[in-house]
Amino acid sequence: MTKRDLKILLAAPRGFCAGVDRAIQIVELALEKYGAPVYVRHEIVHNKYVVDGLREKGAVFVEELAEIPDDGCPVIFSAHGVPKAVPEDATKREMFYIDATCPLVSKVHREAERHFKAGDQIILIGHAGHPEVIGTMGQLPPDSVLLVETVEDVAKLEVQNAERLAYCTQTTLSVDDTATIVRALKARFPAIKEPHKEDICYATTNRQAAVKAIAPRSDALMVIGAPNSSNSNRLVEVAASHGCPKSVLVQRASDIDWAWFEAVETLGLTAGASAPDVLIDEVINAARTHFDVTIEEVPITQENVSFKIPKVLAA
Repeated sequence: MTKRDLKILLAAPRGFCAGVDRAIQIVELALEKYGAPVYVRHEIVHNKYVVDGLREKGAVFVEELAEIPDDGCPVIFSAHGVPKAVPEDATKREMFYIDATCPLVSKVHREAERHFKAGDQIILIGHAGHPEVIGTMGQLPPDSVLLVETVEDVAKLEVQNAERLAYCTQTTLSVDDTATIVRALKARFPAIKEPHKEDICYATTNRQAAVKAIAPRSDALMVIGAPNSSNSNRLVEVAASHGCPKSVLVQRASDIDWAWFEAVETLGLTAGASAPDVLIDEVINAARTHFDVTIEEVPITQENVSFKIPKVLAA
């Protein structure tokens, strides 16, 4: 039986970012140095394949410190960051903890603290309930941070002093949507202070730009990533808003509905920042069993960012 042609436009950059790579390394190095079990508060990154692989090596994933016995084993905080109360609680319990928070998330934490200490009220642009948002809001006293998710939220804001405001953002948001919300904030509060440098991280920005480059050429676009991954979900939305007729998020090849490919001659393919290359390869290999596949990689920039491992593990 003759296979029909399928062209895959492979976005670049795609997949792992430096913060995710560092967080996974931290868990692996802790397991090597201290042995199993190593406890991890929340999924180290939002990807089932990665989490399952680390679990097989001896990582134990929990949602709260209360689930961890006082056995002296290391506990690692996820790449998304945690409220200040978490390390404070760990210190009270004399736990040995290692913080795998992405340095770019930590930057937002320091930014929010700096503005708060200067007397500014903080407005955070982000998604309610996301671990990163919970962590950022938890750097400051309760009710100190106003969360906005949409332009409509900006209109409803009740602030203490319109002259003493500053905003920061979750690092994994839609660049375009966030820019719209920022314009609304500046229009309503002209004196609002902005970050010295864009809070949305380089990896989120680059992956969205890469999708924008291939979306108009694609009959459909597939994003490899987890349902609870903010940056992966944003890639699906970016494809839909930049000329691609349909876009979908899948965790891995086994989740693909091949009927979805009907009338698809050119497929855009990318992966969220917490999805490893092996899952992209898996999808391409699965596609080859159904189609005569040709691949064109579409690079928009090179990434060479890396973050240092904590000293306790680097020794």
